[in-house]
Amino acid sequence: MARPEQAIEISAELLQRLHRIYRQRTDVQGQIDRGPRQLQAGDNQVAVAEAAIEAATAAIKKAKMAADQKQLQLKEREDRIKSLRGKLNAAASNREFDTLKEQIAADDQATSVLSDEILEALEQIDVLELGRKAKQADAVARKAEQAKLVSSVTERLVVLREDMARIEAERTEAEVLVPESVKIEYTRLVSARGEEALAPIDDQTCGGCYQMLTTQMMNQIAMSRLVRCPTCGAFLYQREKSRVSQ
Repeated sequence: MARPEQAIEISAELLQRLHRIYRQRTDVQGQIDRGPRQLQAGDNQVAVAEAAIEAATAAIKKAKMAADQKQLQLKEREDRIKSLRGKLNAAASNREFDTLKEQIAADDQATSVLSDEILEALEQIDVLELGRKAKQADAVARKAEQAKLVSSVTERLVVLREDMARIEAERTEAEVLVPESVKIEYTRLVSARGEEALAPIDDQTCGGCYQMLTTQMMNQIAMSRLVRCPTCGAFLYQREKSRVSQ
């Protein structure tokens, strides 16, 4: 770690410039990283919409199978009633006749119930079909939105990567000016902490961790000497607007 007493000179303008570069670098990198997450979120929404269609289709299939089963039962009961009516005309006794009439009445009642259930099932299928159409329309809309998002994000990433290349070029140019005696420590710190490796002075405190600075530190900084915060280790600088002409 560089110490104030080593009297390493470094301009506040350079440190402020480096801090600005690293802040821009963090911001642009954050936007670049956000692009793929936005696309993934859009893909997830499309997948959810498609899954909803599949679920609706499965529900319709199940409802149709149930309706078909009831219609088959209805046909069997109607055939049974027809057969019983035939036997009714050939009944050999009043007791047999009455028994057959009771069976026919019971089957007629069951047939009526089945007919109502089939009607309700068909109405429910119509409702499910409408629901599936709505889900299909939603999926189409989400896919269209995702296509627009892909185009927008792709174009934005091109611009952001160009910005990052410019920022990296400026960073390389500025870091050449960092004194050799502190360059290794500087490189280690910015590699680990990025923009937090540098901090402006805010009312005699470190702008990174708000540690109060001593008068000696402030004097060293005023003389363009390299000073690091004793608490967070950031390279300190005085903002241009705060500096007084000597």
